[in-house]
Amino acid sequence: MNRFQPLLDRQREFFFGGASRSLAWRLDQLDRMERLLRENQQALCDALYQDFRKPPFEQLFEITVPLGVIGYYRKNLAELMAPQPVAIPKGLEATGNRGVVHKEPYGVTLVIGPFNAPILLLLDPAIAALAAGNTVVLKPANTTARVAALLAELVPRYFEPEAVAIVTGGREEIASLLELPFDFIFFTGSSAVGKVVMRAAAEHLTPVILELGGQNPTVVDETANLDIAVDRIAWGHNAISGQWCIAPGYVYVHRSIADDFIARLKRSLAAMYGTDPQQSPDFARMISAHDTERVASYILPGKVVHGGRVDVADRYVEPTVLYPSTWDDPAMQQEVFGPVLPVLPYDDFDAMVETVMRKPKSLAAYIFSKNQDHIDDFLGRVSFGGGCVNQTNLHCWIDSLPFGGVGYSGMGKYYGKAGFDALSNTKALLVGNPDTVLDVFPPYAGKDIAKNLSVFSE
Repeated sequence: MNRFQPLLDRQREFFFGGASRSLAWRLDQLDRMERLLRENQQALCDALYQDFRKPPFEQLFEITVPLGVIGYYRKNLAELMAPQPVAIPKGLEATGNRGVVHKEPYGVTLVIGPFNAPILLLLDPAIAALAAGNTVVLKPANTTARVAALLAELVPRYFEPEAVAIVTGGREEIASLLELPFDFIFFTGSSAVGKVVMRAAAEHLTPVILELGGQNPTVVDETANLDIAVDRIAWGHNAISGQWCIAPGYVYVHRSIADDFIARLKRSLAAMYGTDPQQSPDFARMISAHDTERVASYILPGKVVHGGRVDVADRYVEPTVLYPSTWDDPAMQQEVFGPVLPVLPYDDFDAMVETVMRKPKSLAAYIFSKNQDHIDDFLGRVSFGGGCVNQTNLHCWIDSLPFGGVGYSGMGKYYGKAGFDALSNTKALLVGNPDTVLDVFPPYAGKDIAKNLSVFSE
């Protein structure tokens, strides 16, 4: 028997008991999660630093965002749970029928988190699942070992195992979990592993949300405010040492301003991280020596216009800018997921957008421009999960903006109401008047069939 089968059985039996469907139970789980975060904030931040030297701002970000999501659900949960009336054809309404939508929990939800935001991207989906009335099995990333160990210690303190449980380990544990018929799976990670998760889910027809990645395009046209653009791109690309699924993956800049853009970008990077970013308290480390070597292999010395230094033992890759890059370069063949930024010049906006449009769909995209025609053209033709205009990254902090990918970069959206809806089954109901006759039944001879059917379309 699968060693995690008893855990699944325990949570499923609890779910069948119906307690998780109540508003009181859901609010209690949110309160428990809030206490876990608030009462252990420093320990969680320390663990983030120990795993890969995450700087203080990025540490607190992982605490404050889930707390904000909890606040949203606490304020809005009763309304989200309430049955929602919907319009139906007037003919049916006139005969005493009404339409209503109920949101019901799926059941036992498996949440598999990534290493780059090992608290935020594990707990945010769990918070949405609990708000929707599901039970949760958490699987934190094993590469952030200290965070995983701390969460494995804390979760049983704050939650009953039939409500929220945690499983630690690596590939073997994930493989065993994926053999089981969970009611919903939420995975955040690479596209390659996302395919594995989806194949496993297909065996049980389990619905999934996949938060994946890809090369996120960024466009800077000749009308852009360059000082604004370079600061936001420099920070957006290099936060978490570039290990951010929504980080700008490459920049297309109009050739007429390319040299100026590069010069300002270099100044911005120096202002943020100093002349020796390895000593900066605000620059994180790569998650492993292997990933350090992987990202270092994308650096073409002849194209380095800033940075380029690597220290594998320290898991350090300097913030690096490559120019002029082309689609044949190693850094353009996949998501870099590190602090190496390819910059490509373009001459013709339409041709550039045509190129981007035909690449695999990304999780995010960004454009810096004051030309509304350019903005509209880019947004209208390029498919991506979400993004910003004259900004980077911040869209993923806002609970009113559904967050998620499309195509290669994932499927499904969450955050706020979108998260509640995604982790709930939409149960649509037509509620009929028990005393009103609606004759649509055989025998049909002698009946005005068209008149009877008209109630469905009027």
